[in-house]
Amino acid sequence: MEVNKIYNEDCLDGLKKLPEGSVDLVVTDPPYKVTSRGSAGNSGGMLQKDINRKGQVFKDNDIDIRDWISEVYRILKDGSHCYIMTNHTNLKNYLNVVEQEGFHFIKNLIWNKGNKIMGQYYMSQYEYIMFLRKGRGIKINNCGTSDILNIENKKIKQNEENIHDTEKPVELAKVLIENSSKKGNVVVDPFVGVGWVALASKILNRDFICWEINEEYYNWCYRRLGRIDSEYYNQLSEKEKPKQQQLI
Repeated sequence: MEVNKIYNEDCLDGLKKLPEGSVDLVVTDPPYKVTSRGSAGNSGGMLQKDINRKGQVFKDNDIDIRDWISEVYRILKDGSHCYIMTNHTNLKNYLNVVEQEGFHFIKNLIWNKGNKIMGQYYMSQYEYIMFLRKGRGIKINNCGTSDILNIENKKIKQNEENIHDTEKPVELAKVLIENSSKKGNVVVDPFVGVGWVALASKILNRDFICWEINEEYYNWCYRRLGRIDSEYYNQLSEKEKPKQQQLI
């Protein structure tokens, strides 16, 4: 498969095409199931959608971690890292499954989103990032990084509505990719959404292979990647650059 490409197909098919031990890092935010009646909540009216009340965020999120984690383990190199985002509802199951697959659980990182979401039992302000390794232990590149990552939860919008209700910040992906890979390494995201991992990889001069099954999100990925083409971006004046970064 070609690097620096996002594939508009089911990752369950795409991952099987990658050779064993060919990938340096996996960073992903899988479309896990959420609790019905609102714990998927987010600003921007997400709770008003019928699909959210049924415990879904997207039509394609009826996927179990067991469906894809074995392929992720297979394609990773020995000593490589894997970051998987999840919530409190799925954390126990995810931990059990990844350890059964052979991953070593290092720790949970906390993404402090800044914004708060209403719930019945305290307001939610963070998400878990499971930090895993395959095989031997390799230190992260910046050991001074806190395990609490305070990064604002900003989303791109169209007509004042979120393009992607669970979009993750490019800055969050940059921290994980910088710490667990080197320039020229291959980074994989099976569920790239509107491109956070692909964008961060391109900015940091890593190669990427990503999948997004939703055609609308897939198209947004390439629109955003076009905005940060390095040769074009570097030619912009400092006054122009903020305009070009607004889609990141």
